Amino acid sequence: MVDFLYHYYDESAGPFRNLSDLDLEEAEQVLNDIRIKKKGFASKRSLDYLKIRRSLEWKARNLFIAKGGKPVRGHPHYMTFGECSWLLDWYPRGKDLLIPITEFDPYTISFTYGDLFPTMRYKDGNFYRGQVYTLEEIYQVIHICGLPQEWNPEGNKGPERYIEVQIWDDQPIRKIIGAIK
Repeated sequence: MVDFLYHYYDESAGPFRNLSDLDLEEAEQVLNDIRIKKKGFASKRSLDYLKIRRSLEWKARNLFIAKGGKPVRGHPHYMTFGECSWLLDWYPRGKDLLIPITEFDPYTISFTYGDLFPTMRYKDGNFYRGQVYTLEEIYQVIHICGLPQEWNPEGNKGPERYIEVQIWDDQPIRKIIGAIK
C-alpha cells in the first residue's frame, strides 16, 4: 500500500531539524526567530506550543512503549505515511525527502491517524483519537478509514489530512542523510 515515508522541511534549514532536540530555552529562541521572520507555518504557532508538543510527545512515547515499541530517542522526528505534497507550502522553500518504510525497524516507528496535536487533543468521538499505532495496527486503521490525504485533501472534513509517523531512532535517518550528501 504505502512504500515510502515522507519528510517535509525547509531547504535553508535541511531535513530532520527538530526543536525537541534543543533545550527548552534554545527551542523557544528558534521558534521566536521563526515567528519574527514569519517563516512559514511554524510562525503561526501559539506561545505554549513547545510545552504542549513535549507533553504530547511524552504521551505518544509512553503509549508506544505500552504496545511493545522500543524508542531509542526521547522525542520523535516526524514524517508522513505516504505523500502529502501540500505540506511543502508550510515552508518558504519546501522540500521533501522519501525514505522506504523498509529502512525502519517497526519497533522504532509509531503512527497517529492525523497530526499528533489534533489526534491527541481533538474531542469528536472518533476511535483513533488519543491513540498511537504500531505499523501493523495502522494498516488496520487505514483499511477501515482510508488515507486522510485521499478523503480529506483540503482539510474541510476534519483535522486529519495525513497519517503522521513518529520516528524514534536516528539510525535510518543518518544512513539516508549520509547517502544524499
